[in-house]
Amino acid sequence: MDEEQPKWKVSSKLRSNARALRKNSTDAERILWSELRDHRLNGASFRRQVPIANYIADFMCHAAKLVIELDGGQHFSDDAEQTDAARSAVIEANGFRVLRFSNHDVTTNRAGVLEVIATALAERAPTLTLPRKRERGQEKQAS
Repeated sequence: MDEEQPKWKVSSKLRSNARALRKNSTDAERILWSELRDHRLNGASFRRQVPIANYIADFMCHAAKLVIELDGGQHFSDDAEQTDAARSAVIEANGFRVLRFSNHDVTTNRAGVLEVIATALAERAPTLTLPRKRERGQEKQAS
């Protein structure tokens, strides 16, 4: 799958924050990353802690336009849920689909989380066009 370059500018501060988040990932992020890295899930290429607009997405597959967000306990208050909804709206406005999972889901139901991600990838991944076989009689003539 070809990766597309983002069409938004990333500030040096946001880029620096993304690097710091990659170095200090949560247990759930490390677990999920071990399953997504190196094209391990259906051959899809994922990146982690990726700046998009003014936010940093936990995981992103550019080819499928898919963002995965992991939410810890602090995300379940009313204010945090509103903030997450606004964040998702901005990311979706950039053409991405956002999947949200709790850290608890990742640690206790890894297979289920991966199944949901794999289904979303299958729905959104671009299909590759294969070269057509030459018509009979039009094969290259050996000289």
